[in-house]
Amino acid sequence: MQAIGLIETRGLTPALEALDAMCKAANVRMAGFKRVGSGLITVIVEGDVAAVTAAVDAGIAAYPKTGGQLVSSNVIPRPHADLARMLL
Repeated sequence: MQAIGLIETRGLTPALEALDAMCKAANVRMAGFKRVGSGLITVIVEGDVAAVTAAVDAGIAAYPKTGGQLVSSNVIPRPHADLARMLL
């Protein structure tokens, strides 16, 4: 794995909309889906750095049409093996 991309939303529908856009926009794979609590959902994708960056950007761009709340997004290039194991 070369990079991990995360998008955190408030609500399931916005998270699924962002994940759909991410997977369609670039050659990434869904690596995880976490329900944090209080309606917070984090979707995690993995792939090469450029693809993950493009996917996260596409997920953020597709997000406003859901009417939900985007809490956070991040791309972690070359994550440490322990961090990747903890997230995935």
